[in-house]
Amino acid sequence: MSKKLSEMTLDELWQLFPIILTEHNPCWADWYAEEVAELKSILPPDTVYHHIGSTAVSGIMAKPIIDILIVVNSTDRMKQAASLLQSNGHIIMSTAESRISLNKGYTENGFADRVFHLHIRLENDIDEIYFRDYLIAHPDIAKEYEQLKLRLWKEYEHDRDGYTQAKTKFVKKYTLLAKQK
Repeated sequence: MSKKLSEMTLDELWQLFPIILTEHNPCWADWYAEEVAELKSILPPDTVYHHIGSTAVSGIMAKPIIDILIVVNSTDRMKQAASLLQSNGHIIMSTAESRISLNKGYTENGFADRVFHLHIRLENDIDEIYFRDYLIAHPDIAKEYEQLKLRLWKEYEHDRDGYTQAKTKFVKKYTLLAKQK
């Protein structure tokens, strides 16, 4: 019998859920829309959703994980949303004062066919939208980002935190440029 996810060490989780990059798949937009339809049946009607991350940017390789930014207007609403999502099968992965992240599609046997990361944030914490929009508007920069991810992939295949940290300078640079426009 395999361990429950909650019983695994971080190293065991990273081995079970390695970083995988794949060619852009047009079905990712459909998966996002279908998941948002489900989320709308769970969360209050005024909740705002955004498809973020590399799966939202056509033409670049990405981890086949759909990132969804859920924007709320208060920390109380953020906690309420997380509770509702958790009671509907999502796993809370991290919490902070103004951020909560949840996952769906992680199993004791590895990734499910569809995997989602939900990022609940306050209205003033939406940098991922700026970065996404900048990449869409600047395909040459999107390709640079793809090349960076490809260089980092194998080195950080079993270290998501290291992979994310290694991309941070690039992401911050272009997010700042996007916000200046």
